Amino acid sequence: MDDTTDSLRQEVAALAARVAALEARRSVGPDASGAGPAPSHADPAPGLDPDTFWALRGLQSRLADHPTTTRGAVMLVGSVRLPGGDGDVVWQQAFGAEGLIASEWTAHATTLAALGHPVRIELLRQVLAGRHTTAELATLDGLGTTGQLHHHLRQLVSAGWVRQSGRGSYEVPATRVVPLLAVIAGSER
Repeated sequence: MDDTTDSLRQEVAALAARVAALEARRSVGPDASGAGPAPSHADPAPGLDPDTFWALRGLQSRLADHPTTTRGAVMLVGSVRLPGGDGDVVWQQAFGAEGLIASEWTAHATTLAALGHPVRIELLRQVLAGRHTTAELATLDGLGTTGQLHHHLRQLVSAGWVRQSGRGSYEVPATRVVPLLAVIAGSER
């Protein structure tokens, strides 16, 4: 048996063990009130509604399997169908909380500052909504002159929030759609 086959067998065995563990968690009976599964010692989020906090429970379960991540993690995940037939974006990325807290945040100032202008935020929303060309964007009220429009688009390109997809055409890269929507959702009060 070659190394590739052996490696695949090990991966399948590991997946089978994880599936068995998940099935064992799901088969826990109702608690004394009959309201739902009784928490077990393996339950990473006791007391949290599994329907509401399913993503959090999954993240906590994953962290329990990796005890070296001592301070937790932050995860961005999304499945987005873009308007205008631009396709679906399915994306996730996880970050160790300890590394995020310890990292140099000032390096992110330019990227975040690009979102700090009302015209640029509106440009991003319009591009996600399916308006990709400068001609389409220039017809919208409140975005300023053509020169101002190009200035704001350059700022967004420089920060990586949009990229040129052709001459005078822009798109939000797939790897930026979910983070952008997470920033917007996270700014809700």
